[in-house]
Amino acid sequence: MAVKQLGAATYQVSDVYVQGTGAVVGPKEGAGPLGQHFDRVWPDEGLTYSSYEKAEQAILWEAYDEALKKAQVSWEDIDVVLGGDLLDQIITTNFSGRQHSRPLAGLFSACATFTESLAMGAMLLAGGGPRIVMTSAASHHLTAERQFRFPVELGYQRTPTAAWTATAAGAVVLGINPTPIQIEALTFGRVVDIGGTDPNDMGSAMAPAAYDTIAQFLKDTGHTVQDFDAIYTGDLGHFGITMLRHYAEQHGLAFGDELNDCGRSLYDAATQDTHNGGSGPGCSASVFAGPLARHLMSGEMRRLLLVATGALFSPTTYQQGETIPCIAHAVALASRGEG
Repeated sequence: MAVKQLGAATYQVSDVYVQGTGAVVGPKEGAGPLGQHFDRVWPDEGLTYSSYEKAEQAILWEAYDEALKKAQVSWEDIDVVLGGDLLDQIITTNFSGRQHSRPLAGLFSACATFTESLAMGAMLLAGGGPRIVMTSAASHHLTAERQFRFPVELGYQRTPTAAWTATAAGAVVLGINPTPIQIEALTFGRVVDIGGTDPNDMGSAMAPAAYDTIAQFLKDTGHTVQDFDAIYTGDLGHFGITMLRHYAEQHGLAFGDELNDCGRSLYDAATQDTHNGGSGPGCSASVFAGPLARHLMSGEMRRLLLVATGALFSPTTYQQGETIPCIAHAVALASRGEG
């Protein structure tokens, strides 16, 4: 186990492996193109829970449960839980701690929280600290709408650039026992603010942060984009991923077919009316813990760069006329083949 700093923000880690993953989503996400790859699909947004906030905690708990089963470990084996969500005081993650009673480090990078948790977990493991770490992120469409925009009961008009916060959770157990999926390196992003002010166009605001982190990763590691079978951003969506391509080209970096986006992949643009695509911490968490992890496990995908993106604003800062600062964290993973 070792950690080696490769540059200003990038670290190479050794002997860190994905032990098990869990991906649980809501009905809209389950009806999308990736639906068959998730472990569980809820039949409705709330089930029998008295609030959507409680439902969000439940969907995270189910993702935990799936990850533990696949890793063949119990809560008593988990040394520390790393994770977060969108809600004030990250209540989904913190309140879930009442059930598992394991050491907990709550994280917040908005929709970039999932790769932040993966990166922090990999650093802790490679540094010789914990031996088994649970990482996670979750979101719920109806809790996010209530906190950041308007309750859906008001029936307000969504703009074409607006994203659809995913009802989804992803959990990943990391450990030091070799498995088919290994974490190789990670880059912690820095805050980038281009002056965007529209909370209904976060993809455009986050694209420069995604470029900044990807460019830093490539510089620090010496890799090229062609070294990866896929580079998945978190939730730039249809508009944001197009902006990332243009922004990168202006800076001399060209992406090919390897560039994709979790939010753009989660829903069917033609039939599901999600406008810009998916967003929320649970978006990249579930897409990785579901389909992307399966592709790495089978060896169908050999190398993946996952770059979740987050808009770091709050309802208070928006009402005060603040711009929207953004961040992206990257994690590079490699397939060691099925076995």
